[in-house]
Amino acid sequence: MNAPAELALLAAVHTAEQHAAAVARLCAALDAAFEACSTPHDPSRCARFARGVREALAHALADPALVTPAQREGATDTYRRHLIATDGRGRYTVAALVWQPGNASPIHAHHTWCGYAVLDGTLTETLYAWDQARQGASVVRSHARAGGAVAFGGPGRANIHRLANGSDKEAVSLHIYGVPGERISTHVNDVLPLAQESAEAAAR
Repeated sequence: MNAPAELALLAAVHTAEQHAAAVARLCAALDAAFEACSTPHDPSRCARFARGVREALAHALADPALVTPAQREGATDTYRRHLIATDGRGRYTVAALVWQPGNASPIHAHHTWCGYAVLDGTLTETLYAWDQARQGASVVRSHARAGGAVAFGGPGRANIHRLANGSDKEAVSLHIYGVPGERISTHVNDVLPLAQESAEAAAR
């Protein structure tokens, strides 16, 4: 018998079991957040739910088995999203996003509630305000989001942002979206344009 190969197989099985247990712990915490919510049609309006999602993300940061090595693989041209878990009732989807240096999201709001945490590295989050007159997003401020940072926001254009990896090292973030897995690419981001300066302002 090939002992090294057998040991490698046992290690892979053990790792898979640890990953499954980590996913189950996160999903149980999210289920508890839903149970504590009195507004299930829009849980983002419930303070207990928002707190529960933040706490679930914070605990997930300390669970090294949650994101596998395969789910940490990135792409050169854009950030890469790896599906980690979907709720059987379609209430949420969990994904890991891998950001190579220079990767960035578009400016966007969300069609649904969303929470995220930075697992590794540092991301820069730029916040925007919607300018109705110019039909675009205006920059408010930017700040670094280092490993351990946790955020939660509801749907709508009151929460517009852009995430980018401006460092020289890879970054990984964990995201929870209030949509079923099959809608993650179409029903999450509300991509928005940057507000353009008026001709008078540009001439000053």
